[in-house]
Amino acid sequence: MKLTTDIKKYINQSVLCWLSTVSDDGMPNVSPKEIFACHNESIIIANIASPNTVKNIQSNHKVCISFVDVLVQKGYQLKGTAQVIKELDPEFEELKMPLLEMTAGLFPFNSITVITVEQSKPILAPRYLLYPDTKEQDQIKSAIKAYGLNRNRS
Repeated sequence: MKLTTDIKKYINQSVLCWLSTVSDDGMPNVSPKEIFACHNESIIIANIASPNTVKNIQSNHKVCISFVDVLVQKGYQLKGTAQVIKELDPEFEELKMPLLEMTAGLFPFNSITVITVEQSKPILAPRYLLYPDTKEQDQIKSAIKAYGLNRNRS
């Protein structure tokens, strides 16, 4: 499946994503990820402190990943397959470059999860569904108030 412009937009606007995996005994695991990017038609994630995620992917390649812009309260749920690329794998050098840029070298990682997306589904805050006239700007104002954010912080 091709990553649409809209999917890429929400990936780029999201601070965190949540990666869901399943262990070989069927136990689900959801883990927040901070260092991720689009790469060609895949999503790459630096495995910084992810021993359960890596172990689960090695036994079950099916994953679900979600991205939400917390202010607009829109995003995507993506399902597909994942593989773990290790430091000694030939593609590691190319894949690590955009992730290293994001970490500025402060968060070491020696493997990368590469996700091939097979399905996508938009995520919308209930307000968009219950009140179809809701504008993104209204949702942003509401989120800023609900989260106690001050737009003038530096």
